[in-house]
Amino acid sequence: MPTARHRLVPLLAAALLAAAALTAQAGETSRRDGEDSLLERYTSTAHDLILKGLELVGVGYRRGGTDPDTGLDCSGFVQHVFRESVGMILPRTSHEMSKLGDRIDRRELKPGDLVFFNTMRRAFSHVGIYVGEGRFLHAPRPGGEVRVEDMRSGYWVNRYNGARRIVEN
Repeated sequence: MPTARHRLVPLLAAALLAAAALTAQAGETSRRDGEDSLLERYTSTAHDLILKGLELVGVGYRRGGTDPDTGLDCSGFVQHVFRESVGMILPRTSHEMSKLGDRIDRRELKPGDLVFFNTMRRAFSHVGIYVGEGRFLHAPRPGGEVRVEDMRSGYWVNRYNGARRIVEN
């Protein structure tokens, strides 16, 4: 019997693919000399990251985990998504990831950006992938599963450390 996760992921993926198709259609008019527009390239990379992340919704948390078959921690989740979707090898820890790319103001977040939180009384102790509309994908804690969460909730607002953009827009 399908779980809620198995019903939700295809719906989210379909919505993202529909948005990508609309963006690509609009981009047809913006192409010059066979080059993709900046928006199309960004959108493609962001969609690849988010779709790969959504495939992992429901995977159990495991401290130090880097394999979806046995469980993922937050940085193992992000590392796996970037490697499998865009071929980018990231450092192992959230703190190391916090030093990559460009700092992004919270008001300028775009899908695919890394978002960081202080969840263990130290800066940059938790990382997730921003998906848009104030939400992010992450592996939360022991006993939890990879999920999408609203970073505008009080818990996350109070622990927000910043964001980094490590993929080209």
